[in-house]
Amino acid sequence: QVQLVESGGGLVQAGASLRLSCAASGRTFNRYAIGWFRQVSGKEREFVAAISWSGRDTRYADSVKGRFTISRDNAKNTVNLQMNSLKPEDTAVYYCAADSSGVPHLELYPYRFWGQGTQVTVSS
Repeated sequence: QVQLVESGGGLVQAGASLRLSCAASGRTFNRYAIGWFRQVSGKEREFVAAISWSGRDTRYADSVKGRFTISRDNAKNTVNLQMNSLKPEDTAVYYCAADSSGVPHLELYPYRFWGQGTQVTVSS
């Protein structure tokens, strides 16, 4: 079992940066792939980025490639999402999720454990 807590959200202007963190509990954290997803009210949750259990394999949505970077520190049980050059369309609640396969899937269904989310608001 893995419990996840997101932090680092906030209100920023377009072009600014934020770093989201996903803190995990559980001794087997380093076996899980971690994904970041986001959701706007009234819309479906969408994939943002994911990282494999080892950190060697990463995936990004086309909309964030070149602007967002996902990384992990298994010694600290954390995964970070560095978000640069933020745009108003990045405004959403951001969730981290854990997938026990260790593979960074883009789909929602492999991710069994989810955090409560953190709000990111980008003003124009």
